[in-house]
Amino acid sequence: MAVMQISVTLENVPGALARLVDIFDKEDVSTKAIAAASLEKDSIVRLIVNDPQKAISVLESFHFNYQVDPVLAVEVPCHPAGMNAIVKPLKDADVNIHYIYTTIERLGKETILIIGVDKLDDASEILKQHWITFVGDKVYTL
Repeated sequence: MAVMQISVTLENVPGALARLVDIFDKEDVSTKAIAAASLEKDSIVRLIVNDPQKAISVLESFHFNYQVDPVLAVEVPCHPAGMNAIVKPLKDADVNIHYIYTTIERLGKETILIIGVDKLDDASEILKQHWITFVGDKVYTL
């Protein structure tokens, strides 16, 4: 159920993200979801890409500092309380959501969320019990 997220630490300077994106473009690694957060000296860029293994090889060859983590990719139900259908059951199960971000594209009309949690297996089971649709490996081909 989990998909692989790559978190890259970049210098918090103009052009750092552009350099990463340019390298990925030249290596035919396409971004499917992205979130970036600045810290004082660095920025953390979280990515879902079409080919995680190739991205890892590229990052290593260009000496980027990165980390790979399993995350969930789920569809937000398309109704007014759609987000609550995801976050409330996780809260009730004492699963901490570290971050949420969306993909660049969709499978249908539903938004796809990437969710980083502290208890991945528990979160997967809880969301399945609440009829949440998992995107899984399809996220790599959006």
